[in-house]
Amino acid sequence: MGRISFSCLFPASWHFSLSSQMLPRLLLPSVRQLLFVGLLLFLLVALYLFVVTGKLPASWITKENHFHRHLARVTDVDATDASNPNLNYGLVVDCGSSGSRVYVYCWPRHNGNPHELLDIRQMRDQNRKSLVMKIKPGISELAKTPEKASDYIYPLLSFAAEHVPKDKHIETPLYILCTAGMRILPDSQQEAILEDLRTDIPVHFNFLFSDSHVEVISGKQEGVYAWIGINFVLGRFTHAHNDGEAVIEVNVPGNDQQEALVRKRTAGVLDMGGASTQIAFEVPKTVSFTSPQQEEIAKNLLAEFNLGCDAHRTDHVYRVYVSTFLGFGGNTAHQRYEESLIRSTATRNKLLGQHIGETAEFPLLDPCLPTDLQDEIGFSPQKVHLRGTGDFDQCRQSLQPFLNRTNDTQTSLSGIYQPAIDFSNSQFFGFSEFYYCTEDVLRIGGDYNASKYAQAAKSYCATRWKTLRERFDSGLYASHADLHRLKNQCFKSAWMYEVLHSGFSFPTDYKNLKTAFLVYDKEVQWTLGAILFRTRFLPLRDIQQESLKGVHAHWRHSFSFVNNHYLFLVCFFVVLLSIILYLLRLRRIHRRAAQRCSPSSVPWLENGLGSPTLPINL
Repeated sequence: MGRISFSCLFPASWHFSLSSQMLPRLLLPSVRQLLFVGLLLFLLVALYLFVVTGKLPASWITKENHFHRHLARVTDVDATDASNPNLNYGLVVDCGSSGSRVYVYCWPRHNGNPHELLDIRQMRDQNRKSLVMKIKPGISELAKTPEKASDYIYPLLSFAAEHVPKDKHIETPLYILCTAGMRILPDSQQEAILEDLRTDIPVHFNFLFSDSHVEVISGKQEGVYAWIGINFVLGRFTHAHNDGEAVIEVNVPGNDQQEALVRKRTAGVLDMGGASTQIAFEVPKTVSFTSPQQEEIAKNLLAEFNLGCDAHRTDHVYRVYVSTFLGFGGNTAHQRYEESLIRSTATRNKLLGQHIGETAEFPLLDPCLPTDLQDEIGFSPQKVHLRGTGDFDQCRQSLQPFLNRTNDTQTSLSGIYQPAIDFSNSQFFGFSEFYYCTEDVLRIGGDYNASKYAQAAKSYCATRWKTLRERFDSGLYASHADLHRLKNQCFKSAWMYEVLHSGFSFPTDYKNLKTAFLVYDKEVQWTLGAILFRTRFLPLRDIQQESLKGVHAHWRHSFSFVNNHYLFLVCFFVVLLSIILYLLRLRRIHRRAAQRCSPSSVPWLENGLGSPTLPINL
């Protein structure tokens, strides 16, 4: 190609020539223009990722979740800020055999993560005390006057109403759950009391309350609620785990074909009260049965439930074994033992013509009483005089028949079905008598060691009663341990040992049982588990409210998949049209520049004032 003089475009001192191939380069878009086109393409890709796939940059998600986690914490030690509009409330009334209690719970709005549960805590007053009120006697005392049930419970609900903001009453669920005292009443008397509550409570209170919110719960339900409450406090339902935390593989109930889940290991619960003993633990693997009869029995002892808000997710599906043994509590077992002593002594004396136990001079020797302790049981004419020999091992042996064990496999107390426990990967907490027996007198509560416990109990039983009294007067035992505890400690130590190792088949070298009164310095009630279970769907409400507000992290879910693609196509064509118009504009600029540099368009040439002409080589 030829060369063109560009002196027409620049001052006279700037004489230089360019190849005609260099002309388009000068007219190409600038760096700023290229950046503009690149930015449009980047926005187009980002728009696709956001609108169609619904994905946010990871840094945004992290910041958002951190904000929600910070907002969602409700501390256990601080007074509850009732002026916080983000707090929700719930009430549970525990109608027990000796009295009724109302518990006031609160929790912040759910953080929107369907994998997480509500962060429920007990509400605290300005003195940081839990908001609980108790009245006596039990509601079952109204069996003959059921029309007084609503009057009976009115003080509890008035107490709760004073502490829950009035504008929150209409959305505050109220549950009235009755336990052992009501269970023993005939169905007709139970229903009369419940019906009075269903009818009158909505008249006087504006809480979220329906007919299903008041009922008599079974021992199985109560056990499940206790298991839920303890594991919630322990943090076992938060499935994100750190290295070193114990985990288990779980076959989710109802879908045994899918791959096993790996999640935090939950804790089992042992609870020995005065009248009954209870055990509850998760059964992570599918259960097999030795007979159809055993399978039918197991259905009443295995509870399968989903704690999560989404029924289609299996993160919080649990299979829990719960069994309650009436008559196996510390007091009722001791009563059965004494009744047996009275009967056997009377029979033996009658057959052999003896007078053992009839007077203090000829007492019946009892291995379950501390050494030299004298006691009387029964009533005339069957009163029996006892003197303790303090033999722990002999006491244990004498108690084994009261366990009602059978030779059947996978059974426990009274031959009741119990699935196998993986003792190599399990943890249990022992409450009530499991704690009192180890701590109040023996002072070794906490991590349970069977050998250490048996040695301490054996030493206590063998100690003379006079010495035990001197130690008691010196304050060597727990402050709430009284003389009744000292007197029955030997028996209850042996009973607890036998129930644990012979009844529930815990190996004597088991190292993962903790006896406790508190969990993380607070008493855990089954009512916490009850409200967690019964409000498990409430997070769906918060998630929906969040989406209605148009929060950036949630609004995209309101669009359907098809609408997302339509929106993307519209945006795509808008950006494409902008690029085309921009290229057309560049083309017009190119043409105008070419016209300015043609010979006829240069004024200097037309006026004969041109510079020396350079030949154009063709």
